[in-house]
Amino acid sequence: MKTLIAADGSSYTKRMLAYLAAHHEWLGPKHHYTVIHSVLAVPHRAAVFVSSDVVRKFYEDDAEAVFRPIRAFFKQQGIEATFVHTVGHAADSIANLATEGKFDLLVMGSRGHGDLVNLLLGSVATKVLAKCSTPVLLVR
Repeated sequence: MKTLIAADGSSYTKRMLAYLAAHHEWLGPKHHYTVIHSVLAVPHRAAVFVSSDVVRKFYEDDAEAVFRPIRAFFKQQGIEATFVHTVGHAADSIANLATEGKFDLLVMGSRGHGDLVNLLLGSVATKVLAKCSTPVLLVR
């Protein structure tokens, strides 16, 4: 199975990884894993005051802070994964990669605010569900 794991480094990402560890059918060498982390672009008006190398390093450092514990988790499980970081809105990046990469499953953590909060604020998980045809496993 080809699995895409969306990660933001929050406690919800850790909860999702714990869920995967507890359900061996989702983990193992017979599966292929890609982990995606997306960060919003630095506003253009702020980016003009620093070099493009500084902005690029910011994106890379942000991604590595999220990926470091996930790399350790996968290493402990004896699993290899591909790590991808994108710049843009997380829901768009996740849904696009899930579709374009022809993944069998997308796994992501969710805060689970509820319908009223999602209606007012929106949520990455809700937007991914709306944009993505790949099956999604939400872990709360």
